[in-house]
Amino acid sequence: QVQLVEFGGGLVQAGGSLRLSCAASEGTFSIYFMGWFRQAPGKEREFVARIDWNGGTTTYADSVKDRATISRDNAKNTVVLQMNSLKPEDTAVYYCVADVKGWLAGRGMTSDSWDYWGQGTQVTVSS
Repeated sequence: QVQLVEFGGGLVQAGGSLRLSCAASEGTFSIYFMGWFRQAPGKEREFVARIDWNGGTTTYADSVKDRATISRDNAKNTVVLQMNSLKPEDTAVYYCVADVKGWLAGRGMTSDSWDYWGQGTQVTVSS
């Protein structure tokens, strides 16, 4: 059972930057991929980014790929999402996710591909 806890959400002005962290604990040796989803009010959960826990290969949603960087620190069992040039439409609850199966259906871009979820952290971008 992997436990995920997100940190770093908050209120930021449009054009600003935010750094979200996710700390994994319990069973981290079994993690193959980690990533981030987000959910805005009234909308479905949306894939943001993912990273291969061992090789470091990354994938981004088109909506953030020029503004976001996902990275991991294996020693600290932490994944970080750095987002720049934030827009009001980036406002959402951001969730950290982890996979322990070793494969991701749909390249991990659907929420049901993932095994574990954090509790979420609110990001609000003001215009």
